[in-house]
Amino acid sequence: MPDQKQFVVTPWKVEGAVDYEKLVKDFGTQLIDDRLRARITKKAGFSNPLLSRRVFYSHRDLGWLLDMYDKGEEFFLYTGRGPSGGTHLGHIIPYTFNKYLQDAYDAELWFQVTDDEKYLVKELEQEEISEFARQNIADFIACGFDPKKTHVLLDSQCIKTLYPIALKIAKRTTFSTAKAVFGFTNETNVGLPFFTALQAAPCFLPSVLHKRNIPCLIPAAIDQDPYWRIARDVAPKLGFHKPAAIHCKFISGLGKGGKMSSSEPETTIFMDDSPTVIKQKVMRSFTGGAPTEEQQRLEGGDPSICPVYSYYTYLFAKSDAELQKIFDECEEGELMCGPDKTRLAGRVAAFVSDFQKKKQKALKRVDDFLFREEDFT
Repeated sequence: MPDQKQFVVTPWKVEGAVDYEKLVKDFGTQLIDDRLRARITKKAGFSNPLLSRRVFYSHRDLGWLLDMYDKGEEFFLYTGRGPSGGTHLGHIIPYTFNKYLQDAYDAELWFQVTDDEKYLVKELEQEEISEFARQNIADFIACGFDPKKTHVLLDSQCIKTLYPIALKIAKRTTFSTAKAVFGFTNETNVGLPFFTALQAAPCFLPSVLHKRNIPCLIPAAIDQDPYWRIARDVAPKLGFHKPAAIHCKFISGLGKGGKMSSSEPETTIFMDDSPTVIKQKVMRSFTGGAPTEEQQRLEGGDPSICPVYSYYTYLFAKSDAELQKIFDECEEGELMCGPDKTRLAGRVAAFVSDFQKKKQKALKRVDDFLFREEDFT
């Protein structure tokens, strides 16, 4: 495991304490400035905490995309999910922001479920992946997307539609490019290099279906950015706009450092966890507090390294003013970790319980969201 000064971020692996500003420089993206935040907020009519608190913090060509929109050119949203397990809180973060953008811009949204990729990279049978996919799609639907403007692409079922576009992308992408971006080796199975073309295909699919060049915006975690580098490189060669992107940080696990991960269930909040389990996980979590209550009162804590505080940053502070108050009280030694964890556990449990009710309804609507090519002919 990398130490605190080192980190690894790829589409398949995130390790170490991520330096997000360094990642922007390494990936060649740009920080979202106050002007871009204000433009989105004005259009939506209200501020989204994931934007105002800089959870979504980096972008590619966001200004260009908003300029195009102001000139009367609508855009579509594209995001997705790899179905290899249950949905956790870290997956829900970008979903809720996609919902915010869909509502603000009345945008069509395309959600790719990469059951093919997970079969290639995981020790799972296709039947297992199919069930994960159904559950994951329901989790996505439960976030409240507009069924008239939301299309779920299940790769294995949409290959007839995706393949012609992917083929054009693949022809214009060299193996050396794919190898440089993703680190493929001689041990990599032959399915993965071609999958990079399938992952890029939805960037252009709506343009093909609607028979006009439509800008694309991809809201996703920043570890997925390498896929869009290939799409952006190929786009002009195919006569399409380069897809724009807006990137979010990772929600941390409840341990010391690192992002939330299904491979570490004891520090991960799953969307099917019970209130009791959620409370147990939060109450056992690492904090930025001092070793003793006395020392905490004297010296204060360090909210900057505390996953409990970070959860307030993402979704669970009721306002920016409350978020600042929690930070100040922790740093000044006025807030103890026990009461703070109890408060957070209650808010997280309420959020997850409400989500579970919505998911039960969403499970009955999965087929309504699945893409059908005949709907566009």
